[in-house]
Amino acid sequence: MLGDELASYHFGEAHPFGPKRYWAFEQEFKIRNWHDNINLCLPQTATEEQLTLFHTQDYIDKVKKLSGSGAGFLDCGDTPARIGIYEAACTVVGTTLNAIDKIMQGDCQHAFTPIAGLHHATRDSAAGFCVFNDCGIAIEYLRQHYGIQRIAYVDIDAHHGDGVFYSFESDANLCFVDFHQDGNTLYPGTGFCNETGKGGAVGTKLNVPLPPGTTDDVAKKLWESAEKFIDKAKPEFILLQCGADSLSGDPITQLNLSSKFHAFIASRLSLLAKKHCNGKLLAMGGGGYNLENIKAAWNDVLEGLQ
Repeated sequence: MLGDELASYHFGEAHPFGPKRYWAFEQEFKIRNWHDNINLCLPQTATEEQLTLFHTQDYIDKVKKLSGSGAGFLDCGDTPARIGIYEAACTVVGTTLNAIDKIMQGDCQHAFTPIAGLHHATRDSAAGFCVFNDCGIAIEYLRQHYGIQRIAYVDIDAHHGDGVFYSFESDANLCFVDFHQDGNTLYPGTGFCNETGKGGAVGTKLNVPLPPGTTDDVAKKLWESAEKFIDKAKPEFILLQCGADSLSGDPITQLNLSSKFHAFIASRLSLLAKKHCNGKLLAMGGGGYNLENIKAAWNDVLEGLQ
């Protein structure tokens, strides 16, 4: 999914989540001549009804109001209420849901949306640069519109996908696997090994906190058990949040992974998708605040999905 409209989801030139993130990805996309091998789809806009699959009406109304004035924050201070951010966030969600439609309708097996994977937003609040949680909306959309129940959500962003985890902590049909920097050392301070789900969902969630400095070799060894965990769940659809902020050199994180790890995860999940769900896999760009890392990670994910 490509289109200038996706670049509109940002919080200003000086903010870590700025507009250049999209342009960096697209520049490398063109250099690698992906146009010859990948079908491109334009961004779409989510409806308010689609937002309510996950978010409360009161929160949606709040975003609308503050988006119109551009004053204040949508959370406790990380996510500014920039003028037009409601429309921009709706574009992210709509593009993610359009990608799901393309996959479910048989137009493709895999899809990738670069400005997506806003995994921190809760049902009633923004958080960590995330206004609407398109990951959570995607899960609800797959269930309510396509009857897909067993979903695997895999997250390799440096930050724990707390907005997804806690929203589905008691959901036994959501297989959750999250590789992230140890919450003792990084926002949002969650995602510990003992967080495995609640109630009937205990054992369906796998949090893998990584110490600062973790390299590809270490992460790949840990992936072996994670892959068996996903395989056992037999998902009908796989969602991948592939944040580039887990790469070495990101300005706000301290992991030491490379884009080769992202390609590796994409390729392994592609095989699992072919085994369990006729290839149905959607990858979402997630975080990343070093432009060179974004170029490499997201385009290497595309390489892994081939």
